[in-house]
Amino acid sequence: MKILVLNGVNLDMLGKREAGIYGSESLEDLYKRIDSLELDAEIEYFQSNSEEGIIKKIHSHAQEGYYCGVFNFGAHTHTNVAIRDAILAVDFPFYEVHISNVYSREEFRHVSFFSDIAIGCIVGFGFDGYEFALQKILRSKNGS
Repeated sequence: MKILVLNGVNLDMLGKREAGIYGSESLEDLYKRIDSLELDAEIEYFQSNSEEGIIKKIHSHAQEGYYCGVFNFGAHTHTNVAIRDAILAVDFPFYEVHISNVYSREEFRHVSFFSDIAIGCIVGFGFDGYEFALQKILRSKNGS
C-alpha cells in the first residue's frame, strides 16, 4: 500500500516559524518520526509552496498508485478551490490534518475548502495527527 503525505505552503518552515503554534520540530523531524513507526505501507513525502506543484502531485494519483493521502495544505486550506477541484478530478481519498487547532485561531482559519471531501479531519494534535491518520488508513485497509 502506498500513501502520500502531502504538506503545503510554509510547512517547510516548521521548526523556524511560530514555535508557540507549530512547535520546534522541522518537517524533516516529522518524516523521521513517521519512518520510525515502521508502518506496513510505503510512505511518500511531498511538500510544495506552489499550487501548481501540489496539483501536479495530486493528478499523479492513479499513475503512482496511491491508496490514500494525508494532506496538510497549510494556508491553501482556507483559500484554494483549484486544489479541491484537482482532488475531485482524480477521486483521491485523503485525511485532512492540521498541526494547530485552527478553530482556536483567527476566524478565517475556521473555514476549510477540503473538510467536506475528506474521509476525516484531524486538527490540533501536532505531529500526532499525521500518525493518527496513517494508523486509521492501515486499520481501514485491514477491515477494522
